[in-house]
Amino acid sequence: MSLRQEELQEIRDAVGRLCAGFPGEYWRELDRAREYPTAFVRALTEAGYLSCLIPEEYGGTGLGLTAAAAILEEIQRSGANGAGCHAQMYIMGALLRHGSEEQKRRYLPKIATGELRLQAFGVTEPTAGTDTTSIRTAAVREGDRYVVNGQKVWTSRAEHSDLMLLLARTTPREQVKRKTEGISVFLVDMREALGRGLTIRPIRTMINHATTEVFFDNLAVPAENLVGEEGKGFRYILDGMNAERILIGAECIGDARWFIAKAAAYANERRVFGRPIGQNQGVQFPIARAYMATEAAALMVGRAATLYEQGKPCGKEANMAKQLASEASWQAADMCLQTHGGFGFAEEYDVERKFRETRLYQIAPISTNLVLSYLAEHVLGLPRSY
Repeated sequence: MSLRQEELQEIRDAVGRLCAGFPGEYWRELDRAREYPTAFVRALTEAGYLSCLIPEEYGGTGLGLTAAAAILEEIQRSGANGAGCHAQMYIMGALLRHGSEEQKRRYLPKIATGELRLQAFGVTEPTAGTDTTSIRTAAVREGDRYVVNGQKVWTSRAEHSDLMLLLARTTPREQVKRKTEGISVFLVDMREALGRGLTIRPIRTMINHATTEVFFDNLAVPAENLVGEEGKGFRYILDGMNAERILIGAECIGDARWFIAKAAAYANERRVFGRPIGQNQGVQFPIARAYMATEAAALMVGRAATLYEQGKPCGKEANMAKQLASEASWQAADMCLQTHGGFGFAEEYDVERKFRETRLYQIAPISTNLVLSYLAEHVLGLPRSY
């Protein structure tokens, strides 16, 4: 669904009002305890924002990726953190585009209402990293089920999800002609699997991201939970990865705009040597540069989202959107901390928390170096570097 700018602004305003009910102290308390933002995610779900990519016929609002990007940007711009629930939006792509009609009708309406949570994405493995075709988690067909063995790492929100979208090899890599073949996608009901072949171990990190490592030990998954065709999963996941990069880019734009507004306000209020520190060009210029970088990156995020909604190829735009936006948010974060000086390290200003949170997107969901390698090879025609 294509929305006018006025309609997108109405969505932003409504999301902003919702986020106002979860001020900085709420996020600081969660950060200290490394607790999941259950109340916040529930509020977003009840307001219908997490179902914006689910078509109306399956109980969602069917607003499209541009609206999803606006929602996530506004969450971050308000000072909140959408990382506890953003995956539900981009994971949805594989099920929407490649799931059977029975799977859609079985799961999507309950996901839309919040009865079911689809927040976990089991892709990355300790020995494979971003080399997804080298994953070792295997799913072997045995009658009307697949038996899964292996391990995933950095599977965020696994402890707060009912379903997991799982990527596993159904044909060993040495038995396929192309390394992208023989990989399949499954929907795993974690409520049934936990303790019956599925083990989740939390990983404490420098940010409150609810991430985990997941172990599969002869986990039985019904064959009917296979998404699409067996062996075609890598292509299915790529579809979702473009949406993921665009939405993460939107979040980074929101972060950057929060940092810029925070820095500009502080620079106007803080007086040293008898005048506002913002009167000094040494303070002004970094804020202005961060603003320029953010606005330029926002244009690329918007272009990528539009192409995605139109069903057009958007691989290079999605990658550039994520790269430019994450660089802009990190530039803005560093500038904001510098502007605040020592006060930037104090919890009550929220700068240090947001500083840590936005740093993640230089690494995830794809590292900056891999984006550059992709553009060099697939857009500029340079030799493959890895």
